[in-house]
Amino acid sequence: MQARSDSTAELRKALGRFATGVTVVTTRATDGSPDGITVNSFASVSLDPPLVLWCLGLSAASFDTFRLASQHLVNVLAADQVEIAKHFATRGAKRFDGIGWSPTDTGLPRLEGCIGWFEVGIRSRYEEGDHLILIGRVESFEVVRGRPLLFFESRFAELADATAHGRRTAGG
Repeated sequence: MQARSDSTAELRKALGRFATGVTVVTTRATDGSPDGITVNSFASVSLDPPLVLWCLGLSAASFDTFRLASQHLVNVLAADQVEIAKHFATRGAKRFDGIGWSPTDTGLPRLEGCIGWFEVGIRSRYEEGDHLILIGRVESFEVVRGRPLLFFESRFAELADATAHGRRTAGG
C-alpha cells in the first residue's frame, strides 16, 4: 500500500494505529529545579552499547531544559498513571506540584509508582523536522511488577494481556 499525503491529520491518524508506551522524562534545569515532560516516542536503539532515544518537540515548553541537560530519567508509566501523563503533558502546569517523586543518587527526579526507570546520559542530539532526537546511554535501570500505560489512536489505553515480572535492576 502506498503512503498518502492527503493531510497532516490523516497521517497522524495512521501513525496513531501504532501503540506506544507512555513515559515521563525528567531532568534538572540549570537552576537545579526539576522538570519533566510526557513522551511516547521512547525506543531502544542498541543493546551494545545500551542506547535509547526519545523525541522532543521543538515547541515544547521544556525544550531548552532538555536540550541543555546532560542526563535524564525515563519514568515508564503504569496503567493507573493516566493523570500523571496528562499532568506532565499540560503546557504551563507546575510539573511537580502534587506529584510523588524522589531524587535518584545523581539527583534526577524519579516518579513514584512507575513500572520502570532508565537513567540515561545524553550522547547525541539530532534536529529533524519539528523534533529534537535525543540518544543516550543507559547508565542504570530498574523494572518492577505492573501493567504499562499505552497510547493508541490518540487515547490512553491499557494492555489487555500483560505478563507481570519481578523486580530487576542494573547499576552503573
